[in-house]
Amino acid sequence: MDAHIAALYRHPVKGFTPERLTHADLSVGQEFPCDRMYAVENGPSGFDPSAPAWVTKMKFTVLATLPQVALAATAFDETSGLLSARAEGQPDFIGDLNTTSGQQAFADWLKGLLGEDAHPSLKVIQAPGHSFMDHPLGHVSILNLASVRDLEARTGREIDPLRFRANIYVEGWPAWAEDAWEGRDLMVGFARARVYKPIQRCIATHVDPATGARDMDLVKALYDNYGHMNCGLYVHVTDGGRICPGDACTSPQERK
Repeated sequence: MDAHIAALYRHPVKGFTPERLTHADLSVGQEFPCDRMYAVENGPSGFDPSAPAWVTKMKFTVLATLPQVALAATAFDETSGLLSARAEGQPDFIGDLNTTSGQQAFADWLKGLLGEDAHPSLKVIQAPGHSFMDHPLGHVSILNLASVRDLEARTGREIDPLRFRANIYVEGWPAWAEDAWEGRDLMVGFARARVYKPIQRCIATHVDPATGARDMDLVKALYDNYGHMNCGLYVHVTDGGRICPGDACTSPQERK
């Protein structure tokens, strides 16, 4: 079966609005471009910008800890560094996340949205070349849309694929075929990648990305129906290249 890229998304600020792309340029050994470049500490996380290292997402304002983050509609301009944000009941925000004043202004705006549910000292953090990934080696994430549809059929409920916050959404692979691909190579558009591991899902997927409500226990649904909590793949780019929606995606060759 022919498979192709159905959509591409980045998440410039960890936990906030996915942004749909017309293309992305993947580089060897690097994370998805402009993805999770910033995070908002929900209280001190121990992150040191001078020696950036992986920190668990539970230290940040993400859907797993604060589902109402979904109510903030954000958009990032990577050329200017300007982030805009809006939410019902809040004044519109725009600020430069590459400046201390812009970071503080966004943290203050976010306090107004989250109220007492958030730590009193929210703080935007970043470090050049660092991405705040959910897994320390989860460079690029891929979601097989057929697997999501199979889960929909088993649960009897519609599931927005954006709940899984992937970078690359693929149409045309058989449902759950990706579970057997660890350590194998595939082509994604004009780039090549090696499958690192399946993505184990958490309660962030329980949140409706449109309403911010926890309305579906997808972790339990995955385990009850398949005996695991995985949905999607982490891959590492081994040959860089530009990828676009509509580009072909190969399945790994069967092992001999």
